[in-house]
Order: sequence, then C-alpha cells, then structure tokens
Amino acid sequence: MTGVQSVDRAFDVLEALADLGGSAGISELAGRTGLPYGTIHRLLRTLLARGYVRQETDRRYALGGGLVRLGGVAERMVGAWARPYLSRLVELSGETANLAVLEGDFIVYIAQVPSPRRLRMFAEVGRRVLPHSTAVGKVLLAHRPDDEVVALIERTGMPRRTANTITAHTEMLGALSQARERGYALDLGEEELGVHCLAVPVHDGDRVVAAMSISGPAERITALDQDELARHMRRIAHDFGTQLAPRAARAT
Repeated sequence: MTGVQSVDRAFDVLEALADLGGSAGISELAGRTGLPYGTIHRLLRTLLARGYVRQETDRRYALGGGLVRLGGVAERMVGAWARPYLSRLVELSGETANLAVLEGDFIVYIAQVPSPRRLRMFAEVGRRVLPHSTAVGKVLLAHRPDDEVVALIERTGMPRRTANTITAHTEMLGALSQARERGYALDLGEEELGVHCLAVPVHDGDRVVAAMSISGPAERITALDQDELARHMRRIAHDFGTQLAPRAARAT
C-alpha cells in the first residue's frame, strides 16, 4: 500500500461513515468501500489516534471531534469562494441566493448573497433545517440512493412545517425522482408559507457536494421561467464546482 493509496483509502472510510449517517460497523464500512477488513482496521486505528474517528460503546465507529475544526474552517472558506457565484445568481434572478450542504441528517446554509429588493428572503448562515421541506435538501437527497433517503427520513421524521410540506415517504421519493429528471428542485411554501425556492446541485466531479438556490416571495418566483432559470443556474453551479475540484470537474 503506497502512501497516496493509504490517504485515499482513509478518506474512503471517512466518507463512508458520513454517508452512513455518521457511524457504522466494520462490515458496513467494508460493504460501502470494498476494502478488506484488515485494511479498514489499520486505517481506523490511525484515525482513532488522530481524533477523526471515535469508537462507541457498541463497538461501532463514528466520526470524531477532530473533524469539527477542519469542517468549520473549510465551510468558511467554501462560503467565501461561493460569494461571486451567488452574486451571479442574484444578478440572474433578482432574488436572494444561498449555498447549502448536507451535514449528517441536516441541511446547513453556509453562504448567502441577499437580493437588492426591499422585500427579500433570508436564510441565516449557519441555520440547520431538515431536508424534506427545502429545495436545497431535495436536490442533495435526490443524488443519494433511495434506501439512504428512507433511512434518513425515518431517523428525523418528516414534521409538517406548513400545509404544503411533504410528509409521506412515497411522495418524497417521487419529488426526488422528479428533481433528478429535470435537474432542479422546488420548495413551494413547504418550509415557510409565501416563500418559494429553486435549487440546483453543485458537483465535485461525479459527486453532488452542495446545492445553490434562489429564494423569494412566491409570486415573484412563480412568475419566472423556472426551466430557463434552472439552466443558467446549473451553469453557474458547474463553474463553482470546477473551482472546488478543478481536476475532477474537467474529467466530467
């Protein structure tokens, strides 16, 4: 095992833990990564020593506190990089633009550029919401396997935020399938009445790592040509993804 391969495999294990909800057993990690049990054990010993993984009382492994500092700094950096691209979304739509990521079972807003209009929407940076009632959440879940989505919404529940909130598993899976097909997702007053949002995915190579959205009063969003707007938003999201991972983005 070369040094580079060891690093690559260590990240495979960390990403598998994240994909599995933050904790997993050895067999789950082996199934997710395709790595031998012995290799996973060796990698986990190193990650445990560095505090990036911890072992729980049931002998499962979980993401450790050592990642918090790295994640917080990385989020601030990504948020700063995103601002010029979010500004382009504001110029394109006239509405507030947001960048959000999936952390565990929650959506976290990590950057925003507000609309210049007097009546405008705000999603406070750092705010955590459940994904089922937001456009950014749907975009991020749409690129996960259905079994992972079902496991997530069973853990969190699907609380009704408004009369428009999707609260049934089958309806949510249908909405995610639609989002994959058309390349964007909508929140039609599902998180907050009178507020509509449109979100597109941000790709890091072949992975979806974030979502960009515009949000505004329902009547203004409804008046837009949403398919055309989404097409331009995907181009801006692609440009941002290229900055995040230039080599991976060029490969796709």
